[in-house]
Amino acid sequence: MSGPERLHKAEGFIFDMDGTLVLGDKASAGQKALPGAVETLSILRERGVPYQVFTNGTARTPEWYANAMRATGLDVRDEEFMTPSTAAAHYLKEKGAERILVLGKEPVWKPLADLGLNVVEAPGDGGPYDAIYVGWFREFTFPDLEAAVHAIWAGAHLTTASDVPFFAAAGADKRGIGTSFAINAMLKALTGAEAHVLGKPSLDALAVAKSRMGLSPDASVVVVGDDPQLEPKMANLGGAYSVGVTTGIYDEAAFKSREDPVERPELLLSGIDKLATMLREGA
Repeated sequence: MSGPERLHKAEGFIFDMDGTLVLGDKASAGQKALPGAVETLSILRERGVPYQVFTNGTARTPEWYANAMRATGLDVRDEEFMTPSTAAAHYLKEKGAERILVLGKEPVWKPLADLGLNVVEAPGDGGPYDAIYVGWFREFTFPDLEAAVHAIWAGAHLTTASDVPFFAAAGADKRGIGTSFAINAMLKALTGAEAHVLGKPSLDALAVAKSRMGLSPDASVVVVGDDPQLEPKMANLGGAYSVGVTTGIYDEAAFKSREDPVERPELLLSGIDKLATMLREGA
């Protein structure tokens, strides 16, 4: 099946938020819809094609983000927005983890608690813990680091929302720093533990997104995003159709120069408005 055919026959779509549908500030607040974003979702809604908006940020709850999307004019229901914590909740539940030390505040742990997991905010109470989950955590302190290190030494499985250093944001260099990346680096340096990523580009997250759309594991989906290390990589590894946009922190040259072929999108567009045009013309 050709690229355009895969686009028009897709059973579902997964969109990144920052740099793809909207551009927000460093705390992922005050978003503004990018050109073509409202139209793209409107076309899919009219055709009954399900979608998920998936950010790698955990600074807010999925419900908060969904409400912020609606404030920009985007048609996003609460159940159509997911963060890495959404995927983490399902992953940890399936793995039988019951007690989780969370490096992060309520927006990080709420999806886990909503699914019935016993979450304990760092620095916690000394454990024992089945797993550690690292998310957005600007309040991170040395006692939190010590608690996580001792939990890992005691056998807790290290998981994280993200392990990329930057996300698309407003500002001079268009980059915000991901706190989980920095925390993961410290924990690895001290313990040797590799964090299991449950945000993008995790295939665990891709599976959860399909499930939330009511699709089968082998359903054909399109993944749209602005970061070659995240959305194209997840799509290409998971057999989805990868679409990149250059409205985030990477330009066309940066996409095309990726050494790893799984980080190169099958379709590269200058913005989500071009996707809206393709969808409309293919009707």
